[in-house]
Amino acid sequence: MSNGLTHFDAGGNAVMVDVSEKDITERTATARGTIRMAPETLAQIEEGTAKKGDVLGVARLAGIMGAKKTPDLIPLCHPLSLSSVKLSLTPEPELPGIAIEATVKLKGRTGVEMEALTAVSVAALTVYDMVKAVDKAMEIGEIKLLHKAGGRSGEYRAS
Repeated sequence: MSNGLTHFDAGGNAVMVDVSEKDITERTATARGTIRMAPETLAQIEEGTAKKGDVLGVARLAGIMGAKKTPDLIPLCHPLSLSSVKLSLTPEPELPGIAIEATVKLKGRTGVEMEALTAVSVAALTVYDMVKAVDKAMEIGEIKLLHKAGGRSGEYRAS
């Protein structure tokens, strides 16, 4: 299409992109986001004293599951056979809060940017869910694609 939007046909109808003619290449994407919270909430997470248990461990698993379920959540995403999903959840007292980073990899015909972004989003929502009883004012934000590689469009790195 002349406007560059690949998820719409000439009539403006939403369509799943046909990737059958694309080459199978190694593709990776890394996304990042944060969840800001009260210092006392962060301390509970770091000390392992949150009532619901291991907040960061559960959020890591939820993020991995979120990446795997992306096509169930985002209507025009292709179901993908992911090779790897890695999440890091790092307490950052200066926020205060948690920095979340996800890297997703596969060998395939389409990229994994949406899977990386979904992994970060679901992990952040899980942190919120696990400690909302003590801090309803938490803020999820700054979710963005940091890097992607592979495919026709080549490499992207956020500035």
